[in-house]
Amino acid sequence: EVQLVESGGGLVQPGGSLRLSCAASGFTFGNYAMSWVRQAPGKGLVWVSGIEDTGSSTSYADSVKGRFTISRDNAKNTLYLIMNSLEPEDTAVYYCTKSPYWQVHGHDYWGQGTQVTVSS
Repeated sequence: EVQLVESGGGLVQPGGSLRLSCAASGFTFGNYAMSWVRQAPGKGLVWVSGIEDTGSSTSYADSVKGRFTISRDNAKNTLYLIMNSLEPEDTAVYYCTKSPYWQVHGHDYWGQGTQVTVSS
């Protein structure tokens, strides 16, 4: 059974930082691309960042480029998202997702999400 479990969310002041983690199990983690997707209150799902199976290629939404960094540790079956210079607009539930492929293209499994709140 595929499981994706996010952690690391919380309340942070504007300008602060957080590191999200996603522990994966039930599949060969290193064979698949992974992504982070977020949903702000009252808004739809928005893709944030993705990383290919080996970690050699990453991509970002324009809204987070230069502030967020995605990475993965295939030995630990874990995906990360380092978020710097956080803004109130980054407030959302953040979901870890698995791609059906080695490249970032769609999502076939989702975690339960972790809440990130940016507020003073």
